[in-house]
Amino acid sequence: MGKLFYGSDPQSIEIDDRLLQYLQVVLATKLRRGESFTITWTDIAAHHARTTLWVQPAISMRFQYASSESQRLSGGYLRQLADQAATSAGLMVDAATWQQHEDAHRVQLAAAA
Repeated sequence: MGKLFYGSDPQSIEIDDRLLQYLQVVLATKLRRGESFTITWTDIAAHHARTTLWVQPAISMRFQYASSESQRLSGGYLRQLADQAATSAGLMVDAATWQQHEDAHRVQLAAAA
């Protein structure tokens, strides 16, 4: 599990390394353009169902990964997340949707092998 540190808060948000890598690409792209937006996620392990952050260029972020290797990302899923981030609802990361994406990704890898 990776960690996302947001702003000056010393606490981190634990996120699957692979998902965190997707988020890093989308967040960095939006912030490089100077665009602000929201990111909302569900966390089935937490005591709350949903969290939303306002993301803007002036707020610092740090991405910390448990694995030293980066992983190959799916262009389709990356585009889906980027498209969501461009909507007025903002980027929505759902634990169930993420798991479905990962299951499909594993099936593709197994079929290619």
